[in-house]
Amino acid sequence: MKTSLSKLTASQRTESFGTSIFTEISALAHQYNAVNLGQGFPDFDGPIEIKRIAMEAIASGRNQYAAMSGENGFKKAIARHSSRFYQHDIDPSSQITVMSGATEALFSTILAFINPGDEVIVFEPCYDSYVPAITIAGGIPVPVTLHEPLYRFNPVELKAAFSEKTKAILINTPHNPSGTVLNRSELGFISDLCNEFDVLAIVDEVYEHLVFDNHIHVQLRSMPDMENRTITISSIGKTFSFTGWKLGWAISSEALQKPIRNVHQFNVFSSITPMQYAAAAALDLPDEYYSQLKQDYRKKRDYLSSILSHAGLYPIVSEGTYFMMADTVDFSFAHTNDFAKWLIKTCGIACIPPGSFYLRPERASTYVRFCFCKKYSTLETAAERFLTIKNYI
Repeated sequence: MKTSLSKLTASQRTESFGTSIFTEISALAHQYNAVNLGQGFPDFDGPIEIKRIAMEAIASGRNQYAAMSGENGFKKAIARHSSRFYQHDIDPSSQITVMSGATEALFSTILAFINPGDEVIVFEPCYDSYVPAITIAGGIPVPVTLHEPLYRFNPVELKAAFSEKTKAILINTPHNPSGTVLNRSELGFISDLCNEFDVLAIVDEVYEHLVFDNHIHVQLRSMPDMENRTITISSIGKTFSFTGWKLGWAISSEALQKPIRNVHQFNVFSSITPMQYAAAAALDLPDEYYSQLKQDYRKKRDYLSSILSHAGLYPIVSEGTYFMMADTVDFSFAHTNDFAKWLIKTCGIACIPPGSFYLRPERASTYVRFCFCKKYSTLETAAERFLTIKNYI
């Protein structure tokens, strides 16, 4: 009897998912031994005392499943963090769920609330997991463009995106990849629309402590009538340089937590136990840690901006995050994918072309993304390699 393999096919919901540009660029960077200023992970570790607490937790036997919603001490630390920085009183037992990173928190939240056919507004460019998460849930992503060079939305365009079919809006501030920080006026405009159209707000705030100069991170949940319709997502990876620990959380009203926990428990059940003890201590680090973090990253931002400017690029100085967009308009490439590959092969430097951050890649224009979450020695090597680039303008 002949065996058929006709049913061993991928589901329709995955048909639009291909190999990401991150995989392609990273492989090429490895092949050419390039300085990787593309992918957003630090090439240094976070505080040694926090690593020590993680190792002590492992050594002391805290290696079995944590409670589904998270280890109590960690949830209390998240609540203290919310009170300390945003003056919000959060009940750790009913308003916080610990997740295996912010990406899992986003997926669990979207699966918890989005039905097939629901529309979800998303700003483009955006973190590349947003659209697949919406698609897997059967939702319909509705893009609203953040316009270059300042990467801000047009209020008329945003309002036009809302309709009776809109179930949620997905917001990222500080914003990856642009480095834009939405201000209080912009968030107020968004909150008014959410209340008018009865829309859920899902806010990715993983870069909440990486805000520079006079810019301030404002939480959408602090806007009038938004506390009960906002889900706030964050993680420890960006603030403490432990991206590989994959530990995040979702904060919301108790009513919104229940469906999120229903998805979370059947997805991963619980998150890594020993790192929750270390993460609790990390969130409780003194104010000096957080202020020094901003200062260090601001200096690296300014250094990278100077490097890019001297190389003939036009950087957009970031308001927040550890990313920076730069215009390649003076280089004669039809597409930024071609520029990114050329930069690796010719100069040994990796960046990310932004097409994958757009639902409509044709809007990606001539900008590429660099990151500055690197040691100074890494940035100095990049500066040396950039010296050759002006020969090609």
